[in-house]
Amino acid sequence: MGDSFHTDWVATEIERKFIAEALPTNGVGSGMAIRQGYVAEEGDAEVRVRITDSVATLTVKAGRGRSRTEVEVEIGTDEAEQLWTHTEGRRIEKVRHRVDVGAVTAEVDVYGGALEGLIVIEVEFESEEAADSFTPPPWFGRELTGDKRWSNASLARLGRPTHP
Repeated sequence: MGDSFHTDWVATEIERKFIAEALPTNGVGSGMAIRQGYVAEEGDAEVRVRITDSVATLTVKAGRGRSRTEVEVEIGTDEAEQLWTHTEGRRIEKVRHRVDVGAVTAEVDVYGGALEGLIVIEVEFESEEAADSFTPPPWFGRELTGDKRWSNASLARLGRPTHP
């Protein structure tokens, strides 16, 4: 076994998710454009390819709810584009903004394409205790944590849920 495999990032992701009506009035920069497509999804596991202007990654997520396993590896742009062709019907496009909210950074995703106008906020935490003690500001809106209809994989396949 002479070949080695390098994993860029392996962790348990602890995350809370919210839906906002509008962006905050300050603290939002220009953001980063993201194309994200799902190569495979079965049960509580998903494989996605994400392409930005600066990096392409292949990510496997497993589990549901607030805490999930996430393994992410950087891949070449050519490989990412080859995988992209296998994501037809399971794609999203968004601009990600990072906004400091106290001791944490919120990732504010403004969706385009079929999800135009949708604004979803995700905050990652180092522990369950930190997630429990976080009080979101009012502009975060309603919490979506654990509602699989609002996962990016579900949004890519099914679009925006019709029920709140």
